[in-house]
Amino acid sequence: QVQLVESGGGLVQAGGSLRLSCAASGSILSTDTMGWYRQPPGKQRELVASITSSVRTNYAESVKGRFTISRDTAKNTVYLQMNTLKPEDTAVYYCNVDSWRDMSLFHYWGQGTQVTVST
Repeated sequence: QVQLVESGGGLVQAGGSLRLSCAASGSILSTDTMGWYRQPPGKQRELVASITSSVRTNYAESVKGRFTISRDTAKNTVYLQMNTLKPEDTAVYYCNVDSWRDMSLFHYWGQGTQVTVST
């Protein structure tokens, strides 16, 4: 089992910055891919950014150049630095771990943290 706890959400004005953190505990593997998803009000959950164990990153087009994902393998923690925030970034942000175990892919989710960007 893997447990994920997010922190760092809140209310910020457009143009501001926030940093999200997600601490993983339990049977986390160094080979796991970690990432962030978000779910805006009334919309489906979407990928924001992900980072592999080899530090290969992937970003949604809408956040490229503004958001940066990073991970601290020793602390089993993944971060999302969000700069130049826009009102359309308002969403519940979820931490995610994708883990291959015994030839099966498992998805683990945090409880979510609210990010609200005001105009």
